[in-house]
Amino acid sequence: MALTIRLTRMGSKKRPFYRLVVLERASRRDGRPLEFLGHYNPMTDPAEVVIDQVNFDKWVKLGAIPSDTVRSLLNKKSA
Repeated sequence: MALTIRLTRMGSKKRPFYRLVVLERASRRDGRPLEFLGHYNPMTDPAEVVIDQVNFDKWVKLGAIPSDTVRSLLNKKSA
């Protein structure tokens, strides 16, 4: 089972809000996640990024691969 950590879109039209979720790689963007790891709100200034680091590390140890976008959000959060 290939796992990935990626964003799923929430919110309304022209007001995006994203959740960080763990999914199987082959599932749909808005498919049922295995776990919620945080959220990303690009509409605030500065953009709000909240990640549960303990659970994130747990899933990475289990083999989940973060998407490129999630990786860049992690870099933004740590900077």
